[in-house]
Amino acid sequence: MIGVLVRRSTWDYLAAPSSKCQLIRLTATVSRRPWEEPSTQGVSSCGNVKLLSSISCKNSSSLAGVKKEQTRCGRLEYLDWMPSPFTNAGKTMSNYKKLSKFRLTSLVVITAMGGYAMAPAAFDISTFAMCALGTGLVSAAANSINQYHEVPFDSQMSRTKNRVLVTGQMTPLHSIGFAIASASTGLCLLYFGVNGLTAALGAGNLLLYTCVYTPMKRVSILNTWVGSIVGAIPPLMGWAGCAGTLDVGAWILAGLLYAWQFPHFNALSWNLRPDYSRAGYRMMAVTNPSLCRRTALRYTMAISGLSLLAPIFDVTNVWFALETMPLNLYFCYLAYEFHQKSDSGSSRKLFRFSLLHLPVLMLLFLVNKKNWYFTSSEQEETTIMDNKTISIHPPTSGLGSVLPVAVAAVPR
Repeated sequence: MIGVLVRRSTWDYLAAPSSKCQLIRLTATVSRRPWEEPSTQGVSSCGNVKLLSSISCKNSSSLAGVKKEQTRCGRLEYLDWMPSPFTNAGKTMSNYKKLSKFRLTSLVVITAMGGYAMAPAAFDISTFAMCALGTGLVSAAANSINQYHEVPFDSQMSRTKNRVLVTGQMTPLHSIGFAIASASTGLCLLYFGVNGLTAALGAGNLLLYTCVYTPMKRVSILNTWVGSIVGAIPPLMGWAGCAGTLDVGAWILAGLLYAWQFPHFNALSWNLRPDYSRAGYRMMAVTNPSLCRRTALRYTMAISGLSLLAPIFDVTNVWFALETMPLNLYFCYLAYEFHQKSDSGSSRKLFRFSLLHLPVLMLLFLVNKKNWYFTSSEQEETTIMDNKTISIHPPTSGLGSVLPVAVAAVPR
């Protein structure tokens, strides 16, 4: 009996990333009529099975049947790679997590929530949660768009060649859809759940990262300064989410985050120079190594200066300047060592300490915050208690006791 080719007779199987398998595409000519109920047994009993692209997989037991069919009635051919339409729910969530650069997004959320906690205003748990969730979604959208644009260049770097879009674990359409959904949801949460200023900062940062910083990475070393602005905006978002305004404390905090980006990223990029050069990125570490080291040293010194400004402008108490002094001085020492030695060892020390420096600095900023505020409910209870105290114990001296008598004495 001559079989007919059923439309849904092509199966694409993509093995797990850990197994490092290529795509398997199986096309079967099934010996049944197309209107009959589909049966999985039709593939195993078919007369013509074509295995188009396959390699062995050590960790995947699901390939046993495919190998069997190849031995019985198949022939091996090679085609170009194609993405798989079949996905596992857990695998999909893991891919979206990678697409959002979860660790980087978590750092963005932490800095934003640090700004919220340090603002001189009452803490509100619902606004705090909305601000955190909205900031995280906007950051995830920005990272997704960034990876979408940089697939050809990420494939040339050892650090990024295993990203989900480069390896084909997700399609570009998935990344764009995820970015649109995350950005729209995140901005709505920031606008309706927090305030307009926070939403505007989030939208501006999204555009700055995707439309300015990402393409500038291949044009000019100024991309590092633009990227530092992107990193300084999340604490402003948190501060605006809590206080509704941006005062001098917000700008000092943002300045600390802005300055911290340079020793952190310059030390990171120093050991990635071959990758950046191969991919065509214009980084200071590649085009001007001496400027890269000088910039890292200058901005560690700027962090020390900004830490001294915080108590001067009455944002923190004087203990903040004293407690951060040894932390900042050691940071400057590592940057100076990197400037002098310009080797991979000194750059790694500077980079690793930068990961410790930022959370400790923000924690000290929070602990030494000058003004602490109650929540709105606690303020209302305090006001009620004060009113009761005044009514029970009226003033016995001063203008409060004289004023009623004076008013009564006025002729009408």
